[in-house]
Amino acid sequence: MNDTSSSSSLPATSMEVDGESTFHVLAVDDSLIDRKLIQALLQVASYRVTVVDSGTEALKLLGLQEETQGSDDSPAATEIHDNHEMDVNLIITDYFMPGMTGYDLLRRIKDSAFYKDIPVVIMSSENVPSRINRCLEDGAEEFLLKPVQLSDVRKLRPHLLKGRCKE
Repeated sequence: MNDTSSSSSLPATSMEVDGESTFHVLAVDDSLIDRKLIQALLQVASYRVTVVDSGTEALKLLGLQEETQGSDDSPAATEIHDNHEMDVNLIITDYFMPGMTGYDLLRRIKDSAFYKDIPVVIMSSENVPSRINRCLEDGAEEFLLKPVQLSDVRKLRPHLLKGRCKE
């Protein structure tokens, strides 16, 4: 897990208006190269970025703990809200990751009472229409094809603004 904020050496863009630099994006991808790329693009757009390498790590960070060991009648997950240090405005996740897919993470976020209104964006290098439609129908705000580019990052702004209005 790596929490990195934008540094002053990165160029400011026209997107840094009205305090939008305070937007915090959680980026989830198992590929180190893709994590570094999305992190750099988000930082250039003046967003604060936290990157993790799995859906499980994202859930831990958000306080949506997975209970893998337990009785059959226990819930699969619990929400822990005692110390929510993670104020996230948007979650962007890779679709295909080992252990927990981006779709599984999307479902967990949307099923959460605390995070259900946080916009979730799915990324994938595979253009599979049925997968894209399923993600969008089940609550994803956007589906981006990899490699993600700065023009894709600009598409996130309306979702960030919408997420902030719900707060």
